[in-house]
Amino acid sequence: MKPTILITQKLPENVIDYLKAHCECRYWTPSSDSTIEEALKGVDGVMVSGIAINEKTLSMADRLKVVSTISVGYNHLDIEAMKAKGVVGTHTPEVLDDTVADLVMALMLGAARRIASLDAYVKSGNWLPTDVETLFGLDVHHKKMGIIGMGRIGRQIVKRATAGFDMTVMYHNRHRDEEAERLWGITYASISELLSEADFVVLMVPLTESTRGLMDADAFRKMKNTAIFINASRGQTVDEAALIHAVEHGEIWGAALDVFCQEPIDADNPLLKHPRILTVPHIGSATEETRTRMAMSAAENLVAVLNDKEAPYLIPAFKKQ
Repeated sequence: MKPTILITQKLPENVIDYLKAHCECRYWTPSSDSTIEEALKGVDGVMVSGIAINEKTLSMADRLKVVSTISVGYNHLDIEAMKAKGVVGTHTPEVLDDTVADLVMALMLGAARRIASLDAYVKSGNWLPTDVETLFGLDVHHKKMGIIGMGRIGRQIVKRATAGFDMTVMYHNRHRDEEAERLWGITYASISELLSEADFVVLMVPLTESTRGLMDADAFRKMKNTAIFINASRGQTVDEAALIHAVEHGEIWGAALDVFCQEPIDADNPLLKHPRILTVPHIGSATEETRTRMAMSAAENLVAVLNDKEAPYLIPAFKKQ
């Protein structure tokens, strides 16, 4: 008898076919008549992406064995509540590393060369032949990048920055990456050193109690007034009011953001009003190819657990010590 699973979003056809070959599939979305609590009753596994799984969500989950999230991050999952229910969690790292690294480079170039604001400038019909310095941005090549959080994505960013743009890279991480230092000639630094020396500060940390609000007013004051801040990690790692102040008062030159404290961001948020703050709607992994690979990875994780096999990507908290 096949296990029963709950699917909570539209999935690529090949992923649905894979799941149907191994499971009986039920479907639920936030627009359904039933609640997620009711939908989880009588199912063995669930695939989610951003839907909160907590004690309340799990209240009627009488058979659930696995929650498979189509994401690297899992802050929407209450790990302790899941453990109390005997439910394991899986996620989808690695498959999106290159795609997110590509976006970080796009954010850096877009902010430095003012791509979005100058696109709007041209389309508004205001471009005059006498315009010269009003169109200036900042160079990227041969500058110094500082990465806070040297994980798999950080390594891909380093490869692009050093090989493609001849950048010098310094990094801060909980643990030194001596292999990366040997491979690409990057240097380890304290956060304070990194902030004060880097021309581009890239934040790539997970959201934890120690990283929440990591980039605060003091951090922005340490940065160069010609520096650009880039966040492609989690919105809550940044004090947004402090960031606005830093840009408006010339403490830093600009910023580029893929993530925000509240998503979708409020239309009246001042982050959206400043021409030197580039904003995109949390699109780090948003390509058809990568999202399909992520969905298949999540499906393979789910099926493995339901067949009493070790999932390729268990969330670390559920790994056997």
